[in-house]
Amino acid sequence: MQSIKTILFLCAIWYTWSVSAQSNEQPKDLQPLPELPDLAPREESPLPDLGTDSSLEPQVTIIKGKEETVEEYRVNGQLYMIKVIPRIGKPFYLLNKRSPVGEPHRGDLEGYGVNVPMWELYRF
Repeated sequence: MQSIKTILFLCAIWYTWSVSAQSNEQPKDLQPLPELPDLAPREESPLPDLGTDSSLEPQVTIIKGKEETVEEYRVNGQLYMIKVIPRIGKPFYLLNKRSPVGEPHRGDLEGYGVNVPMWELYRF
């Protein structure tokens, strides 16, 4: 083990010496770069109106308890998702697989009518 440390130390010294030994002189035929022209400011076009339907926006009901906070998400009055935020731990989600709003999740136990809690693993 000691010989590996010695070899690594000698390699580091050799690498440092070889880098410092390189010439710091600049070539004599260097020319300065030309100045960049000023660009005209780009006009941003307004976004088109897509006519969003306000009935498709979810209505969120927040229920605060002693041990957790529950957020219920509804579209057109139908419950499609519940987010449970425990006092200790990470939040998890319950999806209504029979809701016409959301698609069923493959993790649901089909035929049993049971929704499997889903945790967020990664957010980017």
